Amino acid sequence: MVFVLSAGQRNEMVAFEALMEQGKVKRVRRGRPKLRPDRVCADKGYANGQVRGYLRRKGIRVTIARKSNEHRGGAFDRAIYRMRNLVERLINRLKQFRRVATRYEKRAENYEAMLTIAAIKVWL
Repeated sequence: MVFVLSAGQRNEMVAFEALMEQGKVKRVRRGRPKLRPDRVCADKGYANGQVRGYLRRKGIRVTIARKSNEHRGGAFDRAIYRMRNLVERLINRLKQFRRVATRYEKRAENYEAMLTIAAIKVWL
């Protein structure tokens, strides 16, 4: 699990590439972790050409819902897109920790530490 913090008023697109570069995917069997996932599922907030182009260059398959004003069509797998609810539920579980939801810490390092502690508690 990887966290990338940005300013509160910024959208999450500014941290997308940094997030993708830091993450590693654990292998089912033994061996080094993979540096990129097989597929990325994201909501409509990530439906733009920059994200799709970045993922295409890295060889990562994409399942992102198209915006209503996007003209390009294409195959869209609803069953895979529904698996996004796992991530949404994880974010909901992390926000059950009051320090994470309200961000009492002013320094980014302290907030990231609290976020890591909350993730460990959820995982255990």
